[in-house]
Amino acid sequence: MVRLDRTKLLAARYRAAQDRPYLAAALYSLTVVETRQVPTMGVDRRWRCYVSPEFVARTPVPELAGVWVHEVSHLLRDHHGRSDRLPAAEQRDHMRVNIAQDCEINDDILADGLPLPEGTMSPQRFGMPEGLMFEAYLRLLPEDVRSHDCGSGAHGVGRPWEEPGPAGGVGDVEAGALRRSTAEAMRSHQRTRGSLPGGWKRWAEEILQPTVDWRRVLAGAVREALAWAGGAVDYTYARPSRRSGAMRGVILPSLRRPMPRVAVVVDTSGSMSEDDLAAALAEVSGVLKEVGVGKERVAVLSCDADVQVVRRVTSADQVELLGGGGTDMRVGIEAALRAPQRPQVVIVLTDGYTPWPSEPSAARVVAALIGDAPPDPPPWIEKVYVTG
Repeated sequence: MVRLDRTKLLAARYRAAQDRPYLAAALYSLTVVETRQVPTMGVDRRWRCYVSPEFVARTPVPELAGVWVHEVSHLLRDHHGRSDRLPAAEQRDHMRVNIAQDCEINDDILADGLPLPEGTMSPQRFGMPEGLMFEAYLRLLPEDVRSHDCGSGAHGVGRPWEEPGPAGGVGDVEAGALRRSTAEAMRSHQRTRGSLPGGWKRWAEEILQPTVDWRRVLAGAVREALAWAGGAVDYTYARPSRRSGAMRGVILPSLRRPMPRVAVVVDTSGSMSEDDLAAALAEVSGVLKEVGVGKERVAVLSCDADVQVVRRVTSADQVELLGGGGTDMRVGIEAALRAPQRPQVVIVLTDGYTPWPSEPSAARVVAALIGDAPPDPPPWIEKVYVTG
């Protein structure tokens, strides 16, 4: 039985850190775990690196150094966190997800002049363009591709060989700090020693200038608007007060907190991206379902320069996005407020290139602004920027 040659393995890590000093802190944060259950090397969510002794024995140090960079790249790029946000159907094939992630990483490693073992997955192998994110590669890969398993630190699915619990690993807070310090080291490297591969340059810029998670902001805005609308209480005799029993012959009304009605006005003009619309609408639908606003209380209006469709829906895939002409969200908002069952909350999904009502309405209005640098609505409309 081959024993793990730790000297060779750690010499390869040292070489990777020397050649790519901006990765040194991340590389030395990996904890080595010897195992014969992986064919090569793999990582888990806690930054533990599982290593096959046989793989180390047969692989030259320069290639081992490239594999070290490959494995730590999964963790720095938060591949497991991004995998958790994939649609459920895509998450199920974790091996295909892993290959897409390898393509995202390896085109940068190879462009940077680092050698990798034979059989390495790359975009060129599948005739795909370079420089894409793994989420894009996942949709371009053939259905039946298979490769080795990089572990839960890549695709997010726990593997039998991974150690249980957090002992000896890196926590989420420390991982975030490692990502930021690595991005800062990359920026310093660019200033003093030269360029970075395109994928790393893009990654570092995103880490150092993070964008706001629009899904959280939009969900928070919708919940706040619903809480505001639902805060209006009224008395009702349909459910008598419990104090009525203490007063013989007298029925007292009880207070009720009504569930608000919601209208979603969807801008279907020609400038709107269907993917962005679908993402924003799905997010709104999920929040409404979560807070208990049922299908009978939600109307969706497709609107360009006129209202095309008004219907009540139970999910985003039931919405008919018709239109494609000019843009005037005033028409959609006014139509929503004229409905027999007037909404207390109006959510407008638009690119912002539209006239707005000149004065506030009785309903709470939230604008989800889709696309790059959309113009602001009036100050009385709450705005959330939806980015791709």
